[in-house]
Amino acid sequence: MRLVGSRVEPKIAVNASGDLLAEGARFSESITRLSRAAYVPKGVYRFSSHEQANQHEQDCLVRAIAGLALERQHG
Repeated sequence: MRLVGSRVEPKIAVNASGDLLAEGARFSESITRLSRAAYVPKGVYRFSSHEQANQHEQDCLVRAIAGLALERQHG
């Protein structure tokens, strides 16, 4: 078995804090930007390696960037 990455569970806060609110807002903004920039066609994808999955993600991102560039150039 191969371990890829690690994840640290955030602590649950008893009281609200401005730092946690700001962190949540940054996360939400990042997700919104990603969803607008990269278009991944609907479907179920199965890859035999992480490299293939990364290549597919990169191809989708390149298509999105090229589409935005054309849109800005002609629009």
